[in-house]
Amino acid sequence: MLREGRDLFETSDLAIAAYLMLHDFKLVDACRLPTGKFRFVFEDPDQKAKSKAVEFLSSDCSKFDTHIKNLKKLLY
Repeated sequence: MLREGRDLFETSDLAIAAYLMLHDFKLVDACRLPTGKFRFVFEDPDQKAKSKAVEFLSSDCSKFDTHIKNLKKLLY
């Protein structure tokens, strides 16, 4: 995604946003939309954020996130 002359990557997934931050992607904006969804925007000059987001799916971080969600379901 190109915005304001910079290459950016946008996601609404909290876990993917945290994973990108773990891998030193710079967060440039974060907000909650009127729909209730999150919006995280990262600088992505090398166009690597999308592949990192896909990498997240097979990482231990993804497994951890799934377990957190399952535990929440037990409690709510």
